[in-house]
Amino acid sequence: MAKIKITQTGSPIRRDKTQRATLVGLGLNKLHRSVEVEGTPEVLGQVRKVQHLVRVEEAA
Repeated sequence: MAKIKITQTGSPIRRDKTQRATLVGLGLNKLHRSVEVEGTPEVLGQVRKVQHLVRVEEAA
């Protein structure tokens, strides 16, 4: 699996509880924080759920 870098670009304020929980599950909790994770189908599904709040790029 390839590593991907996920950066939070949007605020979870006024969002569903499930979207907030998804951000926490990805390891994000503040704006402009980044995490590097494996690009598994489970992680990609989480990213798809909050795609309007995050930016995804390949990790170097």
